[in-house]
Amino acid sequence: MTPRPSLVAVLGPTAAGKSTLGIALARHFDGEIVSCDSTAVYRGFDIGTDKVPAAQRQGIPHHLVDVADPTEEYSAARYAREAAATIRDITARRRLPILVGGTGLYYRALTRGLFPGPGRDTALRTRLTRVADRRGPERLHRMLRTVDPSSAARIHAPDVKRVIRALEVHRLTGRSLTEHFARTEAPLPEYAVSSIALRLPQALTAERVARRVDAQFEAGLLDEVRALLAAGIPETAQPFSGLVYRQALEHLHGVRDEAATRALITQENRRYARRQLIWFTKEPNLLWFYGPGERDETYHDVLRALEAREIRRDGPDT
Repeated sequence: MTPRPSLVAVLGPTAAGKSTLGIALARHFDGEIVSCDSTAVYRGFDIGTDKVPAAQRQGIPHHLVDVADPTEEYSAARYAREAAATIRDITARRRLPILVGGTGLYYRALTRGLFPGPGRDTALRTRLTRVADRRGPERLHRMLRTVDPSSAARIHAPDVKRVIRALEVHRLTGRSLTEHFARTEAPLPEYAVSSIALRLPQALTAERVARRVDAQFEAGLLDEVRALLAAGIPETAQPFSGLVYRQALEHLHGVRDEAATRALITQENRRYARRQLIWFTKEPNLLWFYGPGERDETYHDVLRALEAREIRRDGPDT
């Protein structure tokens, strides 16, 4: 049998140390990083997404970062196409592609596929939008939770566009997005995927998240948001609906003071980390490691597990 090329994935919740571990593995295996983050794709949104600064990448190329304008609607389907092409290009250059991130939908789209989906139903979308306008996004989110709890677990209530799309798919097809995902084919069928996931105790996650939020503010998060707005990026742009940026915008509008905003972002990130864990525990064939990604013990445990799988940097035709 012809050996299959390898793809390594480093997954897990926010603040688990995925980026540090990914870079360390890339240095060991002569690899390149492929980001798996739904907000890091947007140019200009740097501090709130914890993009690794170029000076800290240790010479390791990072792909699928800063590939979209903030006013674009970057989808999981687009990510899967672009990530698959990037991964094959990395393999063709005899380097190891290493997927790093915590956006579960993007990971699933790339490794298990997405279904094409029905076309837009303008009338239905208009009705659902009116529900959100009159009764609030939470009302729509409860509707989604009733018909597709898995999608509701990964889509935030304020992300009205994606909630509406999930409801639209269910109304038009009679099946949930989750059911459709289970019936699709992977974009990278020729690859042997070795996926590891990090998990930390809740108390440690809470501590690390709080430190990260404080660091984001000290690094100039609010100035970054002001600069984006001054550059003409509308508040309706998709990345502004995500964690950190949504609360930062509210602070700038006087909804709450900075201390309360930091506390809220910390709380929401902790909740997001729990949702990420729920998502990844449902993904098949993940190898779980308990400890931060920058800890030497974690690195060596992961390294032993990957080396046992005979990771390959070349493709089947080499």
